[in-house]
Amino acid sequence: LANGAYGQRIAKIAQVLGIAHAVLDRGELEPPDLDQLERHLASNPQVTHVAMVHGETTTGMLNPIAAAGEIAKRYGKTFIVDAMSTFGGVPLDVASIGIDFLVSSANKCIQGVPGFGFVVARREALQVCGGRARSLSLDLFDQWKTMEDGHGKWRFTSPTHVVRAFAQALVELGEEGGIETRYRRYKNNQHTLVEGMESLNFVPLLKREYQSPIITAFHNPQSADYRFDEFYRRLKDAGFVIYPGKVSQLDTFRIGSIGEVYAEDVEELLEAIAAAIYW
Repeated sequence: LANGAYGQRIAKIAQVLGIAHAVLDRGELEPPDLDQLERHLASNPQVTHVAMVHGETTTGMLNPIAAAGEIAKRYGKTFIVDAMSTFGGVPLDVASIGIDFLVSSANKCIQGVPGFGFVVARREALQVCGGRARSLSLDLFDQWKTMEDGHGKWRFTSPTHVVRAFAQALVELGEEGGIETRYRRYKNNQHTLVEGMESLNFVPLLKREYQSPIITAFHNPQSADYRFDEFYRRLKDAGFVIYPGKVSQLDTFRIGSIGEVYAEDVEELLEAIAAAIYW
């Protein structure tokens, strides 16, 4: 299921690895069409897996993984979720949703540093992977078996500094009050951001009901005098960095609301944006 660049990236990985696949693409501004998913599974019994992105950061959309997971389970399919930008910051119950493989990263909502990815897997689904890897370095079963047999040992050189940072990030997540508390902070950041941006005449890309608390896309101003590069430069000079847009058909930019960021930081950003408006 794809509705952005990161869903399409999953398809690209499958293509490169020579895995037969179909892409159900709804476009970038709508959540995946679950009726289409159901019809596809009903008419294509050869399908074995369903994969989708939870937080599609192309637009900032939070996709309905629970509803998709229910359909995947009903048809007996392995369910894979890319939770790179949501795990640790958005509450989700892997078992109740029926996720077989959840993929995430040491950074993003865990607030560690980049350097390794990890998978939360249903043991039975993972064991089926034994001897079926398409890559030596990405042999998930072999890595799990080595850790099980070797008291946490990595197969190859471990990223020690990143692991230490990850461990500290988990301590800090607990000290903050856990995922629910962090989720509320992120939501508050995002709501503060949108309210402030709207007061400055910026228009959010997504409908509110689709929006995640992770990152928000805004339409670029339509003024003939506006240049994103100049807007970006002024904000960077003020100590803030924003993202260019990633939506293929629309002119947008994006602002994140995760990390060690609080409402007062968002307010400072809004003041900087107000001062950077030159058009």
